[in-house]
Amino acid sequence: MVSDNINQDLAANLKAARTANGWSLDVCSEKTGVSKAMLGQIERGESSPTIARLWKIANGFELPLSYFLAKASQARQAVPVATSELDISFVTLFEFDPTTAMEVFEITLEPNHQHISQPHNHGVIEHIIVTQGTMEYLINDQWQSLAQGEAVKFSASQRHGYRNVSLVPAVFNNIICYC
Repeated sequence: MVSDNINQDLAANLKAARTANGWSLDVCSEKTGVSKAMLGQIERGESSPTIARLWKIANGFELPLSYFLAKASQARQAVPVATSELDISFVTLFEFDPTTAMEVFEITLEPNHQHISQPHNHGVIEHIIVTQGTMEYLINDQWQSLAQGEAVKFSASQRHGYRNVSLVPAVFNNIICYC
């Protein structure tokens, strides 16, 4: 279920992170690589960032992705939150847990969709477990196939990606460890 207030939740979470760090929009833009104008639009709830842009913001703050996807009104309680773009959707299964330094997402890739992710912060490890369909993942500039029930883990501090070259949606769990 997609939150009716996802833009407001993103806005509140971004503003809270920026305030906690004492960053101006200029500093935030410098740290995240996202333009000051776009950050302002997100903070005002006028724009919903792409997953790629949201990852840049999370990396700049050195915060887990689920921090920004959490319902602001739930004060960081574990609540499944979904966000979606045209051909990819994320559901937060478990928000970031500081004890384990992990968070878990269920990601659905529509047919013929590809998502390239820029490097995450040093030490971030991703685990992929395919639960439905088949997919490919990109690591070391090479695509590797994964079928339902197969799994892989890799360092996410390098460029990586996911794609679905089949005719049916591919669903996988993505466990991210901020080691």
